[in-house]
Amino acid sequence: MNLLLAASTVFTLVALYFLFSMLRHARRRRPIRATRSLAGGVLSGALGSASILIAFSYYGYDRLVDEQQVSRIEFSQTMPDEYTARLMIDGQMDRFMTLRGDEWQMDARVVNWKPPATLLGLDPIYQLDRLSGRYADITDEINEQRTVHALSDDRTLDVWYVARKFPVLMPGVDAYYGTATYLPMADGARFEVALTRTALIARPLNEAARNAVGEWGQ
Repeated sequence: MNLLLAASTVFTLVALYFLFSMLRHARRRRPIRATRSLAGGVLSGALGSASILIAFSYYGYDRLVDEQQVSRIEFSQTMPDEYTARLMIDGQMDRFMTLRGDEWQMDARVVNWKPPATLLGLDPIYQLDRLSGRYADITDEINEQRTVHALSDDRTLDVWYVARKFPVLMPGVDAYYGTATYLPMADGARFEVALTRTALIARPLNEAARNAVGEWGQ
């Protein structure tokens, strides 16, 4: 992170230097030199902005080191095809959400680095994105009420969003949804959710969850 912050500072200072240089050449009516300074300022400014964006997002996301548990989730049935999900994430207050259907699904945002960003030595970062209910039967999935809950807040400075929408502006940033995980819901069932560098993985933690998974699709 120190290297990332240093790069942000250096690129910003270089961009300011080119800006003042462009103004000086423009006042002295040197259009070629002014244009060169403008090009250098734009490039330096873009690199500085990218560094600042990565730095802000790196603090807002969680680091991903190999496989790690990211949450636990427990279900209580309130009525047919409706459950209360208790989402447990270390360091956060438990969250309670209503899900409709007979299955649950969780999605995550993952940011990996590739050259030239790998030179910064950053770990991959992630953010849980949404929790939703779904139906095993495709007809129900089309016709019945769906429920989706956001697990993260929108940010003005978000490297994942910018890299997805404008990949040309963020070379070295690989932003994608981690493979969504889904399993059946059942009264009293508890699961853990782990994240690797490529996928979300859900595992049953108690007998109710193991029974639900064992009966799944039968």
